[in-house]
Parts: sequence; C-alpha cells; structure tokens
Amino acid sequence: MRTLLSYFSALLLLSLLATLPSPASELSGSKPNIILIITDDQGYGPVGKHGHPWIRTPNLDTLHDTSTRFDRFLVSPTCSPTRAALMTGRHPMKNGITHTILERERMTLDATILPQVLGSAGYSTGIFGKWHLGDEDPYQPHERGFDEVFIHGAGGIGQAYACSCADAPGNKYFNPVIRHNGSFVKTEGYCTDLFFTAGLGWIEEVKDGDEPFFAYITTNAPHGPFIAPPENEKYFTDLGFSEKTAGFYGMIENIDTNVGRLLTKLEEWDLMEDTVIIFMSDNGMTGGGSGRLGKEVGKAPDGTPMLPYNANMKGLKGSADEGGVRVPFFIRWDGKIKADNQIDHIAAHIDILPSLAALAGAKVPEKQVEGRSFLPLIENPDSSWPDRYLFTQKARWKTGEEPNDHQWKNYAVRNHRYRFVGGGGGDADSLAEKDALYDMEKDPAQTTNVIADHEAVALDMKKAYDTFWKEARPLMVNEEAPMSPTRPYHVLFEKQMKEGGIPEWKAPKL
Repeated sequence: MRTLLSYFSALLLLSLLATLPSPASELSGSKPNIILIITDDQGYGPVGKHGHPWIRTPNLDTLHDTSTRFDRFLVSPTCSPTRAALMTGRHPMKNGITHTILERERMTLDATILPQVLGSAGYSTGIFGKWHLGDEDPYQPHERGFDEVFIHGAGGIGQAYACSCADAPGNKYFNPVIRHNGSFVKTEGYCTDLFFTAGLGWIEEVKDGDEPFFAYITTNAPHGPFIAPPENEKYFTDLGFSEKTAGFYGMIENIDTNVGRLLTKLEEWDLMEDTVIIFMSDNGMTGGGSGRLGKEVGKAPDGTPMLPYNANMKGLKGSADEGGVRVPFFIRWDGKIKADNQIDHIAAHIDILPSLAALAGAKVPEKQVEGRSFLPLIENPDSSWPDRYLFTQKARWKTGEEPNDHQWKNYAVRNHRYRFVGGGGGDADSLAEKDALYDMEKDPAQTTNVIADHEAVALDMKKAYDTFWKEARPLMVNEEAPMSPTRPYHVLFEKQMKEGGIPEWKAPKL
C-alpha cells in the first residue's frame, strides 16, 4: 500500500512540476540590462573556439564557454542590411535597404526600431560605434530612440561617397572625430578602444538608475582598411602574414581585449547577474583582410603557405552561401541562461528584436516583425521551433535599375536542413541550370548539389522566395531617391568649425 501511495505521490509531484511556469516565462518581462556587441566583417571563423589556427581570442573564448550559443545564426551578406533587420525584426529589403551606399542604406522612417521598442519599456538606450542606416539627420540614431549616441558616419571611419553616405572629412582609425549626441568631438586613441570606453562610461552613469539600460556597441573593426594598433599587427607580421591580413587579425585581437575590459568592469560593478551580453558579427568574414579562400595570405617561418580559415564554409562576405551569412551568436546571462550550451536550430537577425522585446516586456510593432522570440529555445533547446524559410538577397544592383530584373540573381533560401542557392535566371515554377540545393545537415561545406534528387524541395523554396520578393518589392522605398547634393556630415562639420570649432571629448575615467 505504501508503495502504491509513493507511486501516486510521485505522479502528483510530476503533474505539479509540469504545471509550473516554465523558465521562459521567467525570462519574459524580466527586464535585464542588455549589451549587444556587433563587429563588422568578422564573420564566424575568426574566433579561437571556432577552430581558428592563429588568432588569439581568450575573452571571446570565455564568453563562448559561459554563454548559450546559436551554432547556425544567420544574417545578411553585408552590413546595412543586417543592421536594419536587427533594428526592425524584418527582412532588410522591407526596410528599403538594397545597398550600403547611394541613399539605399537609409532605413525607412516608417519603421519602429529597437531602441524605441525598449524605450517604451523604460530602458535607457545608447549606441557606440557604427550606425550605417542613414547619415541624414532624420535617419540618425539620436532622432530614432537612442538617448546616448557616439558614432562615426557612413559605413566606415573616413569613408566618403558621391551621395549622403560620408563620415567626417579626413577621419582616421586613430583619433577620429566622432558625432556625440548630434555634435562633433575630437577623440584621442584607437577607434575600437574609444567605442568600448564610451559605452562603459555611459553604463557607469546609468547603471544605478531605476530603469535598465540597452548598450549597442557596434565596432567598425575589423572592416577595411585593416589598421590595427601596432602591437596587435606586429604579432601577425612576425608570424609571416601579409600586412593586410595582420591588420585584420590584429583588429580582432584588439576587439577581444576590449570584450575583456567590458567583462571585467561588469564584474567590478556587480552587474553580471543583471545583464544579458550578446556577441555577434554583421555578415560573413571579409575577403579583404582575411584573404580569398584558397589563396595564400602569408608564409610561416618554415616556408609553409598559410591560407585563410573560414570554418570549412563556402562563401565570404557578399555571398548568398553559408559562409556569407553565418556568424557567431553568444548570449550570456549569469544565473539565468545556461552556460556552455549550444543550440542547433537556425535563428536569424530578424529574431533579435522580438527576443529582446520579450525580455523587456515590450510590445513589438504590429504588422512589422517577421522574426520570433528565441527565448523558449534558450530555456529549452528541445522546445518547439517550427521550421521556416529564411531569405538572402545580396541586392546592390546599380542605382536606377529595376529591382525586378535582379530578383533571380544572388539569392538563397534556407531552412533547417537545406540551402537553395539561385544560379540566376528562371522563374518560380522552374529550376534554372545553375540553381543548387545543399543538404546542410550532411554537407555543411556545400560540396554536393543534390537538386536532382530533391527537385520538389527546391521548387517549393523557389516559390516561397517569389512570394517573399513580391511582398518586399513595394517596400523598397529608396530605389528612386535622388542622390544627395551634399554630404551631411561634411556640411555639419564645416558649420560647427565656423561656429566655435570641435571640442575635445572628455573620456570617462574607468
């Protein structure tokens, strides 16, 4: 009898446990501080824990081991598109982003973006580094929900194009002029160090307030030109790497040092149990500093050729293949999110806004967000995660060309198992000669085209892409935008010079 009672008691206990709120419900609305670090052109491979043979990233390795990691986190092939998806929760072309310059990097003003969403839940919000979603004032982050803004212009420090996309004139990676809350300031130091210093200084100011904070630390490194602090670069030139590759790797090691600074300060300020930390990159690894796949980037002292490392993936930045869009995605929250945990389900940049909104207890913009919250997966990697299609389109056609003429070029469709890569030509009802389908579970390196064995799968993916395109085309709002006759950052810089000059930025003492 006692055994029978014990049996029913155990059943009752299991029943009660099954009805208790899941950990995901505890995370939703918990309102932690949020720090999102995104690097520029780093990609997936250049992290020590991802098998890179030369680069030293002890702090990123620590973050890797103390985080839940998405092994297949997918973004866009280039910078502005990923940043727009992150900010809005929907595909970048539906935000008007079809390039990284030529007025086509401007994120539509009709979107409600991440700092506005978090701000509605009481968050203080700050951005430190690269914006790249419009340099004209209505598009700038201080007009779009960020409380604290410390950024360079264009897509990189010192860049300037024959359109509105241009940084402050004559800017360099060392001692750059930075736009701070709408005005320019002179800085002293290396750009990545400055962005982390500014972010940490702001966190120190707001950390004891009544409301949580969102810090978006968005480095321009390791984007070209590949200029690292001399001590970081020298290590790699001494190993035998070309100057360009040594600069690229050195920039990443400097990023790693700054991630270490951040983690140390959060520990010192006793914030680790109150703060979610996310690390990611904005697209696949650049073929500039990293070198083209299969091409020598240096010689070891014994004469052995050294080749780029890209975690055995096909494609680099700008490609619709896996190597163009797969990035690291580490998310750490001590005491709340499991450490050293890997999630194999695919997730994407469009999932970031709904996930952070769920953490904050904020409402997502109606009829805008296409992504989904990944909080349930973080709590239980085996929880339901329905398969779906994710769409890649490189875009970047010439200004004035009809986008529909480029629908079937430079695109891909991904679900959990397959990647369909369009070879150009064809339509939704037929396969083109160079279309390819890869089984990413069996063949993650994309070595074998299996389209002949799975034509129905490929056609279904192609039809889904056609539906997506027809939804996106009316939202490409920048296609007929005239080129700006001025460079806003240049105009504002010259105006400020005439009206009193550019003051020195007082770096926080950390």
